[in-house]
Amino acid sequence: MILYNGQIYGTEMQQELLERLPEDLNGFLKTDTKLNIEDVITACDTLAKRVKDGEFDDTVKPFLETFGVSKKQFDDLLYMFSRDGLQKKIDIELPDREETISGFRRKRYPLGILLHIAAGNLDVLPAYSVTEGLLAGNINILKLPMGDSGLSVKLLSEMISISPSLAPFIYVFDVPSTETESIKKLADISDGIAVWGGDAAISAARHFANVNTKIIAWGHKLSFAYCEPDCTDEDLRELARSICITNQTLCSSCQGIFLDTDSDEEADSFGERFFTIFTEVNASSKPADYGMRAKNAINIYNEKLEQHETKSRIFSKDGISVIVKRDSGLELSYMYRSVWIKKLPMDKIHLLHKNKGHLQTASVLTSNIEKRKQISDILANAGVVRITSSGNMSRTVPGEAHDGTYALREYSRIVETEFY
Repeated sequence: MILYNGQIYGTEMQQELLERLPEDLNGFLKTDTKLNIEDVITACDTLAKRVKDGEFDDTVKPFLETFGVSKKQFDDLLYMFSRDGLQKKIDIELPDREETISGFRRKRYPLGILLHIAAGNLDVLPAYSVTEGLLAGNINILKLPMGDSGLSVKLLSEMISISPSLAPFIYVFDVPSTETESIKKLADISDGIAVWGGDAAISAARHFANVNTKIIAWGHKLSFAYCEPDCTDEDLRELARSICITNQTLCSSCQGIFLDTDSDEEADSFGERFFTIFTEVNASSKPADYGMRAKNAINIYNEKLEQHETKSRIFSKDGISVIVKRDSGLELSYMYRSVWIKKLPMDKIHLLHKNKGHLQTASVLTSNIEKRKQISDILANAGVVRITSSGNMSRTVPGEAHDGTYALREYSRIVETEFY
Protein backbone atom coordinates (compact mmCIF):
# COMPACT_ATOMS: atom_id res chain seq x y z
CA MET A 1 0.00 0.00 0.00
CA ILE A 2 0.98 3.61 -0.61
CA LEU A 3 0.03 6.59 1.55
CA TYR A 4 0.19 9.87 -0.35
CA ASN A 5 -1.05 13.17 1.04
CA GLY A 6 -3.66 11.45 3.18
CA GLN A 7 -4.91 9.01 0.52
CA ILE A 8 -4.20 5.26 0.34
CA TYR A 9 -3.37 3.83 -3.09
CA GLY A 10 -2.51 0.40 -4.44
CA THR A 11 1.06 -0.38 -5.48
CA GLU A 12 0.03 -0.19 -9.16
CA MET A 13 -0.01 3.63 -8.68
CA GLN A 14 3.52 3.77 -7.33
CA GLN A 15 5.41 4.93 -10.44
CA GLU A 16 2.83 7.59 -11.26
CA LEU A 17 2.95 8.94 -7.71
CA LEU A 18 6.75 8.87 -7.67
CA GLU A 19 6.74 11.02 -10.80
CA ARG A 20 4.26 13.46 -9.24
CA LEU A 21 6.02 13.74 -5.90
CA PRO A 22 8.73 16.35 -6.67
CA GLU A 23 6.25 18.79 -8.20
CA ASP A 24 3.71 18.26 -5.43
CA LEU A 25 6.30 18.77 -2.69
CA ASN A 26 7.79 21.84 -4.35
CA GLY A 27 4.30 23.30 -4.70
CA PHE A 28 3.61 22.64 -1.04
CA LEU A 29 6.93 24.14 0.05
CA LYS A 30 6.03 27.36 -1.80
CA THR A 31 3.04 27.78 0.50
CA ASP A 32 5.44 27.97 3.49
CA THR A 33 2.96 25.98 5.58
CA LYS A 34 4.39 25.11 8.98
CA LEU A 35 3.49 21.91 10.80
CA ASN A 36 1.74 22.45 14.13
CA ILE A 37 3.55 20.11 16.53
CA GLU A 38 0.51 20.07 18.79
CA ASP A 39 -1.38 18.35 15.95
CA VAL A 40 1.29 15.62 15.89
CA ILE A 41 1.09 15.08 19.64
CA THR A 42 -2.72 15.02 19.61
CA ALA A 43 -2.81 12.47 16.78
CA CYS A 44 -0.29 10.16 18.47
CA ASP A 45 -1.86 10.43 21.91
CA THR A 46 -5.40 9.83 20.64
CA LEU A 47 -4.26 6.84 18.59
CA ALA A 48 -2.31 5.37 21.52
CA LYS A 49 -5.41 5.56 23.71
CA ARG A 50 -7.53 3.86 21.05
CA VAL A 51 -4.96 1.08 20.67
CA LYS A 52 -4.84 0.62 24.44
CA ASP A 53 -8.65 0.39 24.53
CA GLY A 54 -8.50 -2.54 22.10
CA GLU A 55 -9.90 -0.82 19.01
CA PHE A 56 -7.14 -2.23 16.80
CA ASP A 57 -6.73 -5.66 18.38
CA ASP A 58 -7.22 -7.36 15.01
CA THR A 59 -3.99 -5.69 13.85
CA VAL A 60 -2.13 -5.39 17.13
CA LYS A 61 -2.49 -8.95 18.40
CA PRO A 62 -0.86 -10.57 15.33
CA PHE A 63 1.93 -7.99 15.63
CA LEU A 64 2.52 -8.90 19.28
CA GLU A 65 2.47 -12.59 18.40
CA THR A 66 4.83 -12.30 15.43
CA PHE A 67 7.45 -10.26 17.23
CA GLY A 68 7.03 -11.85 20.65
CA VAL A 69 6.35 -8.47 22.26
CA SER A 70 5.59 -8.73 25.97
CA LYS A 71 2.86 -6.70 27.67
CA LYS A 72 5.48 -4.48 29.31
CA GLN A 73 7.23 -3.86 25.99
CA PHE A 74 3.88 -3.06 24.39
CA ASP A 75 2.97 -0.64 27.19
CA ASP A 76 6.38 1.01 26.77
CA LEU A 77 5.76 1.38 23.01
CA LEU A 78 2.36 2.94 23.64
CA TYR A 79 3.87 5.36 26.14
CA MET A 80 6.31 6.51 23.46
CA PHE A 81 3.26 7.66 21.42
CA SER A 82 1.47 9.24 24.41
CA ARG A 83 1.26 12.98 25.03
CA ASP A 84 3.38 12.69 28.16
CA GLY A 85 6.01 10.55 26.44
CA LEU A 86 6.27 12.77 23.36
CA GLN A 87 6.37 15.96 25.41
CA LYS A 88 9.21 14.57 27.50
CA LYS A 89 11.04 13.67 24.31
CA ILE A 90 10.62 17.18 22.91
CA ASP A 91 11.67 18.83 26.18
CA ILE A 92 14.86 16.75 26.29
CA GLU A 93 15.81 16.74 22.62
CA LEU A 94 14.52 20.13 21.46
CA PRO A 95 14.85 22.93 23.96
CA ASP A 96 13.31 24.93 21.12
CA ARG A 97 14.04 28.45 22.28
CA GLU A 98 14.87 31.37 20.05
CA GLU A 99 18.04 33.18 21.06
CA THR A 100 19.66 36.46 20.10
CA ILE A 101 23.45 36.41 20.28
CA SER A 102 25.69 39.30 19.18
CA GLY A 103 22.92 40.77 17.07
CA PHE A 104 21.99 37.48 15.39
CA ARG A 105 18.76 35.59 15.92
CA ARG A 106 19.42 31.89 16.34
CA LYS A 107 16.45 29.62 15.66
CA ARG A 108 15.82 25.94 14.96
CA TYR A 109 14.20 24.92 11.68
CA PRO A 110 13.28 21.47 10.34
CA LEU A 111 15.80 19.82 8.06
CA GLY A 112 13.15 19.97 5.28
CA ILE A 113 12.24 16.77 3.43
CA LEU A 114 13.31 13.64 5.28
CA LEU A 115 13.48 10.18 3.69
CA HIS A 116 13.20 7.25 6.11
CA ILE A 117 14.62 3.94 4.91
CA ALA A 118 13.16 1.65 7.53
CA ALA A 119 14.28 -1.72 8.87
CA GLY A 120 11.84 -4.54 9.57
CA ASN A 121 13.06 -5.90 12.93
CA LEU A 122 10.06 -4.36 14.72
CA ASP A 123 6.92 -3.46 12.79
CA VAL A 124 6.09 -0.28 14.69
CA LEU A 125 9.50 1.38 14.24
CA PRO A 126 8.91 2.76 10.71
CA ALA A 127 5.86 4.70 11.92
CA TYR A 128 7.76 5.91 14.97
CA SER A 129 10.64 7.10 12.79
CA VAL A 130 8.17 9.19 10.78
CA THR A 131 6.68 10.50 14.03
CA GLU A 132 10.13 11.72 15.09
CA GLY A 133 10.48 13.47 11.74
CA LEU A 134 7.11 15.13 12.26
CA LEU A 135 8.02 16.28 15.76
CA ALA A 136 10.96 18.16 14.25
CA GLY A 137 8.61 19.70 11.66
CA ASN A 138 9.73 17.84 8.53
CA ILE A 139 7.96 16.53 5.45
CA ASN A 140 8.48 12.76 5.69
CA ILE A 141 8.84 10.09 3.01
CA LEU A 142 8.89 6.50 4.28
CA LYS A 143 10.30 3.61 2.27
CA LEU A 144 8.74 0.54 3.81
CA PRO A 145 10.93 -2.43 4.75
CA MET A 146 10.57 -5.70 2.88
CA GLY A 147 7.71 -7.78 4.22
CA ASP A 148 5.97 -4.88 5.96
CA SER A 149 2.64 -6.08 7.35
CA GLY A 150 0.73 -2.89 6.57
CA LEU A 151 0.85 -1.69 10.17
CA SER A 152 2.92 1.40 9.30
CA VAL A 153 0.39 2.67 6.74
CA LYS A 154 -2.44 1.82 9.13
CA LEU A 155 -0.93 3.80 12.02
CA LEU A 156 0.05 6.81 9.91
CA SER A 157 -3.28 7.00 8.07
CA GLU A 158 -5.11 6.86 11.40
CA MET A 159 -2.96 9.73 12.67
CA ILE A 160 -3.94 11.74 9.60
CA SER A 161 -7.64 10.98 10.18
CA ILE A 162 -7.26 12.42 13.69
CA SER A 163 -5.20 15.46 12.61
CA PRO A 164 -5.81 16.09 8.87
CA SER A 165 -3.16 18.83 8.85
CA LEU A 166 -0.52 16.05 8.89
CA ALA A 167 -1.50 14.76 5.42
CA PRO A 168 0.91 16.85 3.29
CA PHE A 169 3.78 15.96 5.64
CA ILE A 170 3.55 12.13 5.24
CA TYR A 171 4.25 9.95 2.16
CA VAL A 172 4.73 6.18 2.28
CA PHE A 173 6.04 4.06 -0.61
CA ASP A 174 6.47 0.29 -0.86
CA VAL A 175 9.59 0.42 -3.03
CA PRO A 176 11.75 -2.74 -3.08
CA SER A 177 15.41 -2.14 -2.23
CA THR A 178 16.32 -3.53 -5.66
CA GLU A 179 14.57 -0.60 -7.38
CA THR A 180 17.53 1.71 -6.92
CA GLU A 181 16.34 4.23 -9.52
CA SER A 182 13.08 4.76 -7.63
CA ILE A 183 14.92 5.12 -4.34
CA LYS A 184 17.33 7.58 -5.95
CA LYS A 185 14.36 9.69 -7.04
CA LEU A 186 13.23 9.86 -3.44
CA ALA A 187 16.76 10.64 -2.26
CA ASP A 188 17.22 13.40 -4.85
CA ILE A 189 14.37 15.48 -3.42
CA SER A 190 15.31 14.86 0.23
CA ASP A 191 17.37 17.08 2.50
CA GLY A 192 18.23 14.15 4.75
CA ILE A 193 18.04 10.36 4.75
CA ALA A 194 17.45 8.42 7.97
CA VAL A 195 18.74 4.90 7.35
CA TRP A 196 17.76 2.04 9.64
CA GLY A 197 19.82 -1.03 8.79
CA GLY A 198 23.22 -2.65 8.61
CA ASP A 199 26.44 -1.53 6.97
CA ALA A 200 25.21 -2.58 3.52
CA ALA A 201 22.07 -0.41 3.81
CA ILE A 202 24.06 2.59 5.01
CA SER A 203 26.67 2.12 2.28
CA ALA A 204 23.91 1.90 -0.34
CA ALA A 205 22.32 5.11 0.95
CA ARG A 206 25.64 6.94 0.70
CA HIS A 207 26.01 5.64 -2.84
CA PHE A 208 22.70 6.83 -4.24
CA ALA A 209 22.40 10.03 -2.18
CA ASN A 210 23.69 13.35 -3.45
CA VAL A 211 26.83 14.66 -1.75
CA ASN A 212 24.79 17.55 -0.31
CA THR A 213 22.23 15.25 1.33
CA LYS A 214 22.64 14.57 5.03
CA ILE A 215 22.81 10.89 6.01
CA ILE A 216 21.54 10.00 9.49
CA ALA A 217 22.63 6.42 10.08
CA TRP A 218 20.76 4.34 12.64
CA GLY A 219 22.75 1.25 11.72
CA HIS A 220 22.55 -2.22 13.17
CA LYS A 221 24.43 -2.26 16.47
CA LEU A 222 25.80 -4.98 18.73
CA SER A 223 25.15 -5.19 22.46
CA PHE A 224 26.55 -7.43 25.15
CA ALA A 225 26.91 -8.02 28.88
CA TYR A 226 30.15 -7.54 30.80
CA CYS A 227 30.32 -9.75 33.86
CA GLU A 228 32.54 -10.12 36.87
CA PRO A 229 32.72 -13.74 38.06
CA ASP A 230 31.21 -12.59 41.38
CA CYS A 231 27.95 -11.34 39.80
CA THR A 232 24.78 -12.63 41.43
CA ASP A 233 22.50 -15.35 40.14
CA GLU A 234 19.66 -12.83 40.20
CA ASP A 235 21.54 -10.52 37.83
CA LEU A 236 22.17 -13.43 35.50
CA ARG A 237 18.51 -14.42 35.74
CA GLU A 238 17.46 -10.90 34.70
CA LEU A 239 19.88 -11.05 31.79
CA ALA A 240 18.50 -14.42 30.68
CA ARG A 241 14.96 -13.06 30.95
CA SER A 242 15.85 -10.09 28.74
CA ILE A 243 17.37 -12.44 26.16
CA CYS A 244 14.23 -14.59 26.11
CA ILE A 245 11.90 -11.58 25.82
CA THR A 246 13.73 -9.98 22.87
CA ASN A 247 15.08 -13.17 21.28
CA GLN A 248 18.18 -11.03 20.63
CA THR A 249 16.57 -9.38 17.58
CA LEU A 250 16.97 -5.77 18.73
CA CYS A 251 20.13 -3.67 18.52
CA SER A 252 19.97 -3.41 22.31
CA SER A 253 19.63 -7.18 22.82
CA CYS A 254 22.44 -9.08 24.50
CA GLN A 255 24.35 -11.14 21.94
CA GLY A 256 26.88 -12.52 24.36
CA ILE A 257 28.80 -12.14 27.60
CA PHE A 258 32.33 -10.90 28.11
CA LEU A 259 33.80 -12.25 31.34
CA ASP A 260 36.50 -10.46 33.32
CA THR A 261 39.01 -13.30 33.27
CA ASP A 262 41.86 -14.74 31.24
CA SER A 263 41.23 -18.29 32.47
CA ASP A 264 39.61 -20.88 30.20
CA GLU A 265 38.61 -22.91 33.24
CA GLU A 266 36.85 -19.96 34.86
CA ALA A 267 35.08 -19.14 31.59
CA ASP A 268 33.89 -22.76 31.24
CA SER A 269 32.64 -22.81 34.82
CA PHE A 270 30.81 -19.52 34.32
CA GLY A 271 29.29 -20.82 31.08
CA GLU A 272 27.88 -23.85 32.85
CA ARG A 273 26.53 -21.65 35.65
CA PHE A 274 24.80 -19.27 33.24
CA PHE A 275 23.42 -22.13 31.15
CA THR A 276 21.73 -23.62 34.23
CA ILE A 277 20.03 -20.29 34.96
CA PHE A 278 19.25 -19.71 31.27
CA THR A 279 17.56 -23.12 31.05
CA GLU A 280 15.33 -22.34 34.04
CA VAL A 281 14.29 -18.96 32.63
CA ASN A 282 13.67 -20.40 29.17
CA ALA A 283 11.38 -23.08 30.62
CA SER A 284 9.09 -20.40 32.06
CA SER A 285 9.17 -18.20 28.93
CA LYS A 286 7.19 -18.30 25.73
CA PRO A 287 9.12 -20.51 23.27
CA ALA A 288 11.12 -18.93 20.48
CA ASP A 289 9.95 -19.36 16.89
CA TYR A 290 10.11 -23.03 15.88
CA GLY A 291 11.78 -22.29 12.58
CA MET A 292 14.54 -20.29 14.25
CA ARG A 293 15.06 -23.01 16.85
CA ALA A 294 15.46 -25.53 14.03
CA LYS A 295 17.96 -23.28 12.28
CA ASN A 296 19.94 -22.89 15.50
CA ALA A 297 19.96 -26.65 16.00
CA ILE A 298 21.86 -26.89 12.71
CA ASN A 299 24.20 -24.08 13.79
CA ILE A 300 24.97 -25.82 17.08
CA TYR A 301 25.47 -29.14 15.30
CA ASN A 302 28.07 -27.45 13.08
CA GLU A 303 29.71 -25.88 16.14
CA LYS A 304 30.05 -29.34 17.68
CA LEU A 305 31.59 -30.72 14.47
CA GLU A 306 34.23 -28.00 14.62
CA GLN A 307 34.74 -28.26 18.36
CA HIS A 308 38.01 -30.20 18.03
CA GLU A 309 39.49 -27.16 16.28
CA THR A 310 37.76 -24.27 18.04
CA LYS A 311 38.11 -25.77 21.56
CA SER A 312 34.75 -24.18 22.40
CA ARG A 313 32.58 -25.53 25.22
CA ILE A 314 29.00 -25.96 24.06
CA PHE A 315 25.93 -26.23 26.28
CA SER A 316 22.59 -26.78 24.56
CA LYS A 317 19.13 -27.96 25.57
CA ASP A 318 15.47 -27.23 24.78
CA GLY A 319 16.28 -24.88 21.91
CA ILE A 320 18.79 -22.68 23.75
CA SER A 321 22.57 -22.73 23.73
CA VAL A 322 25.61 -21.20 25.40
CA ILE A 323 28.93 -21.39 23.54
CA VAL A 324 32.09 -20.60 25.51
CA LYS A 325 34.55 -19.43 22.87
CA ARG A 326 38.32 -18.94 23.08
CA ASP A 327 38.61 -15.61 21.26
CA SER A 328 37.67 -12.14 22.51
CA GLY A 329 36.03 -10.64 19.44
CA LEU A 330 32.63 -8.96 19.47
CA GLU A 331 30.23 -10.69 17.08
CA LEU A 332 26.58 -11.28 16.34
CA SER A 333 25.22 -14.41 17.99
CA TYR A 334 23.02 -16.96 16.25
CA MET A 335 20.22 -15.12 18.09
CA TYR A 336 16.93 -16.63 19.27
CA ARG A 337 18.45 -17.67 22.62
CA SER A 338 21.94 -18.64 21.53
CA VAL A 339 24.57 -16.81 23.60
CA TRP A 340 28.35 -16.75 23.38
CA ILE A 341 30.70 -16.24 26.33
CA LYS A 342 34.24 -14.90 25.84
CA LYS A 343 37.14 -13.89 28.06
CA LEU A 344 37.90 -10.17 28.19
CA PRO A 345 39.94 -8.99 31.21
CA MET A 346 39.08 -5.47 32.34
CA ASP A 347 42.44 -4.12 31.17
CA LYS A 348 41.55 -5.28 27.64
CA ILE A 349 38.09 -3.66 27.38
CA HIS A 350 39.58 -0.71 25.50
CA LEU A 351 40.25 -3.06 22.57
CA LEU A 352 36.50 -2.98 21.83
CA HIS A 353 37.11 0.46 20.32
CA LYS A 354 38.00 -1.25 17.05
CA ASN A 355 34.24 -1.93 16.78
CA LYS A 356 33.51 1.81 16.80
CA GLY A 357 30.21 2.64 15.20
CA HIS A 358 28.80 -0.80 15.95
CA LEU A 359 28.71 -0.64 19.74
CA GLN A 360 25.46 0.14 21.49
CA THR A 361 24.35 -1.26 24.86
CA ALA A 362 26.36 -3.02 27.53
CA SER A 363 25.00 -4.27 30.82
CA VAL A 364 27.48 -4.48 33.69
CA LEU A 365 27.10 -7.31 36.20
CA THR A 366 29.21 -7.13 39.35
CA SER A 367 28.67 -7.11 43.10
CA ASN A 368 31.18 -4.28 43.53
CA ILE A 369 29.53 -0.88 43.06
CA GLU A 370 32.81 0.99 42.66
CA LYS A 371 34.03 -1.50 40.10
CA ARG A 372 30.73 -1.13 38.22
CA LYS A 373 31.39 2.59 37.89
CA GLN A 374 34.96 1.94 36.78
CA ILE A 375 33.92 -0.61 34.16
CA SER A 376 31.16 1.72 32.93
CA ASP A 377 33.67 4.52 32.33
CA ILE A 378 36.01 2.20 30.42
CA LEU A 379 33.13 0.91 28.27
CA ALA A 380 32.01 4.46 27.52
CA ASN A 381 35.53 5.44 26.47
CA ALA A 382 35.65 2.37 24.21
CA GLY A 383 32.55 3.62 22.35
CA VAL A 384 29.55 2.03 24.12
CA VAL A 385 26.63 4.51 24.20
CA ARG A 386 24.19 2.83 26.64
CA ILE A 387 25.23 1.16 29.89
CA THR A 388 22.54 -0.55 31.96
CA SER A 389 21.75 -3.17 34.54
CA SER A 390 21.16 -6.71 33.32
CA GLY A 391 17.38 -6.42 33.01
CA ASN A 392 17.22 -3.02 31.33
CA MET A 393 19.23 -3.49 28.15
CA SER A 394 16.18 -3.12 25.90
CA ARG A 395 14.22 -0.67 28.00
CA THR A 396 12.28 2.06 26.20
CA VAL A 397 12.42 5.54 27.70
CA PRO A 398 11.03 8.71 26.05
CA GLY A 399 13.81 11.16 25.32
CA GLU A 400 16.58 8.57 25.34
CA ALA A 401 19.25 8.96 22.69
CA HIS A 402 19.40 6.88 19.52
CA ASP A 403 22.87 5.35 19.34
CA GLY A 404 24.45 8.22 21.25
CA THR A 405 22.65 11.16 19.68
CA TYR A 406 19.19 12.77 19.68
CA ALA A 407 17.02 12.07 16.63
CA LEU A 408 15.07 15.35 16.79
CA ARG A 409 18.31 17.32 16.73
CA GLU A 410 19.61 15.28 13.80
CA TYR A 411 16.37 16.09 11.97
CA SER A 412 16.80 19.82 12.54
CA ARG A 413 19.09 22.67 11.52
CA ILE A 414 20.01 25.94 13.19
CA VAL A 415 19.56 29.18 11.25
CA GLU A 416 21.25 32.40 12.37
CA THR A 417 19.75 35.60 11.01
CA GLU A 418 21.13 39.11 11.38
CA PHE A 419 18.11 40.86 9.86
CA TYR A 420 14.79 40.32 11.63
